[in-house]
Amino acid sequence: MSERVQVVERWLAWRYLATRQREGFVSFIAIFSLIGVALGVTTLIVVLSVMGGFRQELISRLIGMNGDVVITARDGMLEADADLVAKLRQTPGVDSVRLTLERQALVTANGQTRGAVLRGVRTEDLLSRDIVSKNIVRGELGAFGTRPGAVIGDRLRLSLNLQIGDKITIVTQRLNKNGTIAPRYTDYEVLASFLSKRYEFDSAYVFLPLEMLQEDLEYGRRTVSSIDLELSDPAAAPKVAATIRATLHRDDLKVADWQSLNARFVGALQVERVMMFIILSLIVLVAAMNVVASFTMLVRVKRGSISILRTMGAGPGTIVRAFFMAAAGVGVIGTVVGTALGLLICANMQAIGRLLTALTGAAGSGGAEVDFITSMPVRVQPLEVLSIVVVAILLSLAAAAYPAWRSTRIEPVEGLRHE
Repeated sequence: MSERVQVVERWLAWRYLATRQREGFVSFIAIFSLIGVALGVTTLIVVLSVMGGFRQELISRLIGMNGDVVITARDGMLEADADLVAKLRQTPGVDSVRLTLERQALVTANGQTRGAVLRGVRTEDLLSRDIVSKNIVRGELGAFGTRPGAVIGDRLRLSLNLQIGDKITIVTQRLNKNGTIAPRYTDYEVLASFLSKRYEFDSAYVFLPLEMLQEDLEYGRRTVSSIDLELSDPAAAPKVAATIRATLHRDDLKVADWQSLNARFVGALQVERVMMFIILSLIVLVAAMNVVASFTMLVRVKRGSISILRTMGAGPGTIVRAFFMAAAGVGVIGTVVGTALGLLICANMQAIGRLLTALTGAAGSGGAEVDFITSMPVRVQPLEVLSIVVVAILLSLAAAAYPAWRSTRIEPVEGLRHE
């Protein structure tokens, strides 16, 4: 194809898009088709990015109290000897190894009693657990491990009417030699409280020094309930768990990754993500149908012009490509505008969230859970944006094909009969 023919085709495509009095209504529809494609792409990018942000926040909080890979004993408690811990540290992809002793208990203070989950941890493990250390709202962690002190969820602190420095009594149980069960009471000082914005954590968790809890429960120094592994890439947890199973060769240990431990939750998030992509893609499909309608009408309006071009020697291919470029241009330009607008909104989502919160009067009225929703976490994934762009362009090109084909069905004689 000569360069002159290509220039003519591009000029024709532009002329078909230009607004003139006779076909102004058709061009009006084409403009709104472009806006529709742009808004559809914008909606897809913004909604999926916000949902991706919420998904990442939920998963990070779900993993935050445990590990990416959790090792427990199949029966009873786990003996975390030095050789086992060393092997785990040497596993590729493992960043840190945390020892955890967990026990259900009662917490009593100020004449009130609440159920709690005790977690005995080493000082360095608590400091590296971001969901706790980066969400301290009262007190500080500096004295943790140096004296009998506890770090508790802030909701639990409020329900027991506690202040930093107050004493709490931990009530556990022991089995006497005669087979009877007796309560065990231990006092701890409240050193700090954390607010992870997850109700089940903030209202029940109590962190205690590992060695002190082992002593209170009359366990050995190496006895723990689980070993939690933090990985450099949480997505690689199933692979790392399989490697650990093959390396240890121990049937008495159970190695589970966070995805298998929360299989239903993760599966629901995946299904929701795919279904939302499909449903929102229908918005772009509707806009593409508008492109079909507007340019099919344009072909009918331009019958005379097409017939004149054909009698002057223009081939069917030239007419087809001109209409195809005009119709496809609406979809492609709309996709580019929509992508830019979507990314711009995502980049300023925090400010938009604050504005919406102020306008609705929800600021500071709903507690941590509402604050989590109104914070509008956003996670823009390049692959997801690319897939949206590809789908939008493919739908636009498919929509451009029909009116381009219709232009070849016009015979010059029939087109000039009514001119």
